[in-house]
Amino acid sequence: MYYVLKRPIITEKNSMISEQSNTFAFEVEKTATKPEIKDAIEKFFNVKVKSVNTQICRNRSTRTKMGMSKVKYWKKAMVKLHDGEKISLFEGAN
Repeated sequence: MYYVLKRPIITEKNSMISEQSNTFAFEVEKTATKPEIKDAIEKFFNVKVKSVNTQICRNRSTRTKMGMSKVKYWKKAMVKLHDGEKISLFEGAN
């Protein structure tokens, strides 16, 4: 279950979103489903998840000496928590 979560995504934009709407961003496994992500977040951080939105993201390709490099695809999950719930991992980022 814990293999689903790869890392939290801590950026300025995500910090602003987490303050306003109690939504946190994580990089997850590409094959993970919304129920799997919800269960992993609830068990790992001991919080109640309201909803999960996922996106397939891609890095920009770069030019190298040998030509263009391949595009890396990854999956991002935006997890919205119930009112009053917090993830302590993100509190120092705000």
